[in-house]
Amino acid sequence: MPPRRAKLFPTPDDAETAFYEAFERRDLAAMMAVWAESDDIVCVHPRGLRLTGFDAVRESWSQIFAGSEGPLRVRATEVRRFDGNSVAVHTLIEVLGSPGSPPEATASISATNVFELTDGGWRMVLHQATPLAQPERPRATAREDDTPPPSRTLH
Repeated sequence: MPPRRAKLFPTPDDAETAFYEAFERRDLAAMMAVWAESDDIVCVHPRGLRLTGFDAVRESWSQIFAGSEGPLRVRATEVRRFDGNSVAVHTLIEVLGSPGSPPEATASISATNVFELTDGGWRMVLHQATPLAQPERPRATAREDDTPPPSRTLH
């Protein structure tokens, strides 16, 4: 287990802000300072595997940061919060792109961030992200015998 960190996040919003700042800077130490030091933490990156435990989560962020090039901008939009006494759940849309990139060059990701109040302040215990489905474009000509494709929504 890594040594105990002294940096505190007094609110779930402080922890979430630090998470996205570390993401933009590709700063692994700052990213992992946000996460709880536990074998029970969970991270699911878009189209990725379910990763559990501090070491697996750290390795995934290390690989993401090493494989990234150029400046990155991550904006959290449409944030909805449930902040309880010891657990906070935030759902939001992450808009990822390069600084100044046009809207068509960005990706929209639906994310859920869960924070727990620990002895060291608020820490992330779950980050789950999935690409948002893109609306279907209308067809130029529709025929009566065309049937829509089956839904891929699993739950």
